[in-house]
Parts: sequence; structure tokens; C-alpha cells
Amino acid sequence: MMTGTVQKQTVPLVSVVMAAYNAQAVIEKAIRSVLEQTMIDWELIIVDDCSNDSTAAVVRALAQQEPRITLFINEHNAGAAEARNKAMALAKGKYVAFLDA
Repeated sequence: MMTGTVQKQTVPLVSVVMAAYNAQAVIEKAIRSVLEQTMIDWELIIVDDCSNDSTAAVVRALAQQEPRITLFINEHNAGAAEARNKAMALAKGKYVAFLDA
């Protein structure tokens, strides 16, 4: 029995994948919509497609509070499809859900 710590599962049931580009105005609301779900066996993978606003900073701040959130930042803007494909490649869940930023 463990007390005081929560161990992160290595294989979540659901991987929520999100491509984001210049989404600082809306991304926190999108992330919170996942955090507020009653089902807790998930991971959220966000691929920032080289935004030039504060999208990554918003995600980093929330990811520091929630270990199920993973941020990957593309080195160059590759487009939404490529960002989603990258997130899919990182996904570990049995099921995948897509969420727009």
C-alpha cells in the first residue's frame, strides 16, 4: 500500500491528442475540459506546432500541475495534420480521442 503518492500508469486507457498553433486564448479551456472528465485513466498529448504566442507557456504551467499532460514542441511549423500525426505516434493509450485546441 502506498500513501502520499500517486503512481502514473504506464499505459492509459485513453490518449487525448491535441495539435495546437497560436492557441493561447483557448488552450487552457480545452485542457480543463479534459481535466474535468469523470474518467481519470487518460493522458493528454499536446503538440505545439511552433506557435509564436504563449501557447507552450500555458501548457507548461498546467503540465507542471498535472503529470498526465505531455507537451511536445515542433521545431518548425508543419501543419495540423503533421502535429496530430506526431501526437498519435507518442500516444500510449488503447483508445485515441482527438481534441482541437
